[in-house]
Amino acid sequence: MRMAKISILDLVRVRQGSDIRTALDQARDFARQAETLGFNRYWVAEHHNMPGIGSAATSVVIGHIAAGTSTIRVGAGGIMLPNHSPLVIAEQFGTLETLFPGRIDLGLGRAPGTDQLTWRALRRDLMASDRFPQDVLELQALLGPLREGQRVQAVPGTNTNVPLWILGSSLFGAQLAAELGLPYAFASHFAPQALMPALDIYRQRFKPSAALDRPYAMVGVNIIAADSDAEAKRLATTTQMAVADIFRGTRGLSQPPIDDIDSYWTPTEKAQARGFFERAIIGGPDRVRQGVAAFVGETQADELMIVTDTFDFGARCRSLEIISGGHNS
Repeated sequence: MRMAKISILDLVRVRQGSDIRTALDQARDFARQAETLGFNRYWVAEHHNMPGIGSAATSVVIGHIAAGTSTIRVGAGGIMLPNHSPLVIAEQFGTLETLFPGRIDLGLGRAPGTDQLTWRALRRDLMASDRFPQDVLELQALLGPLREGQRVQAVPGTNTNVPLWILGSSLFGAQLAAELGLPYAFASHFAPQALMPALDIYRQRFKPSAALDRPYAMVGVNIIAADSDAEAKRLATTTQMAVADIFRGTRGLSQPPIDDIDSYWTPTEKAQARGFFERAIIGGPDRVRQGVAAFVGETQADELMIVTDTFDFGARCRSLEIISGGHNS
């Protein structure tokens, strides 16, 4: 059976009855457990104007997590590059790489990670996404060796060579990652429909580069494990309610699980959510082990980036233990 490395994407959820400081500290503690269990990397993502997500200042959160761990790779999954100057991101991640050498990753996305009103508040123009390929190249150059005659450099940043990843939920990112010869991470934890076509395009069109000599694909997947299928299904209602709230345009704090999700969402919302959870693996140890093996077999992923989003921190830690045991058995 093909084995894939397993890593974690943490949304740094803020839970009802708790606060942002607790969410940030739990992210650090969860990363520490992931490190102990042998997970490969731990990423957080940039989202803005969302009361239930605490990772808006993504590079600062990465520093907090990296300082609380010692060996696991820590990074961004991702930085939404149209929101930023490439020079500023090069300085931020150059600083992180200087503080935590050999442990920092920089995944790059071209979505704003927020709504248009908030994007304007970030002082970015709405055409910035069109410059994404050029911005990636500029950032790559700023993190590389100093060139003769180069008058603007990232300090820190120059020659830190922080590994870049292209993130995507459509075919665009697959094409760009292949063209630039960079590793590719597909967000099938929330946009699974284009997964297989995107992987095919990436692998078929990949051009070897100084960064990578062959394609390397990481695939996002929601996994919630518990000691029984029934308990995992109940824990998953926290994520299901969050998805229903997205459809309603009301993004609040993470809510405790409920016994009957059909009492929360409408039939229309349930139908909309079906696509979102198409690739989710939810269950007890046997179901999760079988689900992961089937998913890796189908996608031939080099690495899985899992999202394990439960309300209770203890249940989340138990889920991680089960995933680790099932993957390694």
